[in-house]
Amino acid sequence: MKSSMKCCPFFMTAVKIKVKETSMINTLEISNLAKDYGDFRLEDVSFNLPQGYIMGLIGPNGAGKTTIIKIIMNLVMKQQGQVKLFGKDHQEYEVAVKKRIGFVYDTPNYYQHLNLRQLKNVVAPFYENWDEAVFNGLVNHFNLPLKKTLKKFSKGMAMKASIAIAMSHHADFLIMDEPTSGLDPVIRREVLDFFREFMQHEDKSILFSSHITTDIEQVADYITYVQDGRVIFSKTKDEVFEDYALVKGGNDLLDEDTKSALLGVRSGAYGFEGLTHNVKGARAVFGDSAIYDPASLEDIMFFTGMKTRKVL
Repeated sequence: MKSSMKCCPFFMTAVKIKVKETSMINTLEISNLAKDYGDFRLEDVSFNLPQGYIMGLIGPNGAGKTTIIKIIMNLVMKQQGQVKLFGKDHQEYEVAVKKRIGFVYDTPNYYQHLNLRQLKNVVAPFYENWDEAVFNGLVNHFNLPLKKTLKKFSKGMAMKASIAIAMSHHADFLIMDEPTSGLDPVIRREVLDFFREFMQHEDKSILFSSHITTDIEQVADYITYVQDGRVIFSKTKDEVFEDYALVKGGNDLLDEDTKSALLGVRSGAYGFEGLTHNVKGARAVFGDSAIYDPASLEDIMFFTGMKTRKVL
């Protein structure tokens, strides 16, 4: 059930708190996606985002997150696979589906000589559902200056301006590439609070990539982890934290057999630390001689990214 947090006044639709339907409608469906750049290949990428939820897309630099987002938006042509938005093919129905999407780049690239009001006047005519009241509400909410030229905006102001522009046509799906990267903690929290408020509408969805795993942990319902162009997992956040754990113990517990029970391991003078995605299996190997702690997303990325990792 969604939180009962009061919705921001600039969203004009009435909010109804309800239990999710058992039969889910997917806002985004990706199947067997592939793109080959020669030195990098996105391969067999598949995941779904149900309507009404937030998905965090994580992975190291160069993992393929931005490529996936650009393919969704048809800014990069896929070589294989299918992308559906709101149940429709993203290329065949490109104009129709994009009218329902708010897209925010990692680095907003606007006409720097314009002010925010002038930029709005350029963008608004492209959207038949543009809502001036929503735009003004977001500008006030984010405390943005309308007459200041964009080249004088800080990164935080530019990101909030991008969100205001992206959301002023009643978008049903917000797609953001690294929206909190490089922002100070106060503005990051403001952006995350906006996500929560936006999601009070049961039919809205968000996909955002981020290197800041704590942001993903705070607001995401689903997590998709991409590494070297492949999906390592795409699960609910609860499933991720139920499946993965840190195993800690003395170095005397480590040998070739016990190491095989861990996805990655590092050891030092005071013992070892490793990651498992099968806590029951790890307990069968290490017993009560080891300590089992919850793993963060940062832990999961670190240990699964080890070149010497072994899969359980």
